[in-house]
Amino acid sequence: MNLLVQTANDDGGFHAPSILEFFPPALLFEGTPFEINRIMIIRFIAVIAVVLIFWLGTRNMRMVPGRFQSIVEMGLDFVRVSVAEDLLGRKDGKRFLPLLTTIFFMVLFMNLTGIIPFLNIAGTSVIGVPLVLAIIAYVVFIYAGIKKSPANFFKNALFPPGVPLFLYIIVTPIEFVSTFILRPITLTLRLLMNMVVGHLLLVLFFSATSFFLLMFNWYSLFSVGTIAFGLAFTLFEILVAVLQAYVFTLLTAVYVQLAVAEEH
Repeated sequence: MNLLVQTANDDGGFHAPSILEFFPPALLFEGTPFEINRIMIIRFIAVIAVVLIFWLGTRNMRMVPGRFQSIVEMGLDFVRVSVAEDLLGRKDGKRFLPLLTTIFFMVLFMNLTGIIPFLNIAGTSVIGVPLVLAIIAYVVFIYAGIKKSPANFFKNALFPPGVPLFLYIIVTPIEFVSTFILRPITLTLRLLMNMVVGHLLLVLFFSATSFFLLMFNWYSLFSVGTIAFGLAFTLFEILVAVLQAYVFTLLTAVYVQLAVAEEH
């Protein structure tokens, strides 16, 4: 990985991972709202990869799909069956499927850039993308609830039926905070923190590997352990990347399902 190359080209000392890695210097348009740095370029690459894969996989659809078309269809069917229709039913699942599919594959591909050599950082490891996706999920949740029941959505959300009247003074503020404030915050932070921690761990293990190797003495034996942990955490990071994409999409579907439930 390029982490090994970078460490080998410096003074040979151990450099612990730093939060500054998530704020690289600008490469283009510095000081403007359109500033582009390394992470922005990685995000562009992830988006281009998503578009390219689905374009290539669906441009010549066949009744008997080839291997590549089958893989693309499996991915689409996974979101459709396991998330959209399973939680929202066939009608609402089809209605919100484009959103859920976009969120899943956008998060997945941006997460996976964290373990791709020469990229080595997730596009979701800086708050911008997780926050934007969480806001979109939040807006869709409110839109779905209002469209389903304009008169009762906020009433049922803040004043759940069946609660004794005197308890609303406690229940209503709790429901307001949990439903309309914490949901976008938790969606954002869950994805962001998992990607930040994963990146820092990988940098730690691979930087330590380079450090021990360059010592050229018996301490170099420690590099066997650090590289083993680095490779193990790389595999674990792949699992986390897929899981976090699934969880983000699943929670978005759950929030929409709660908004369009019959009691609203």
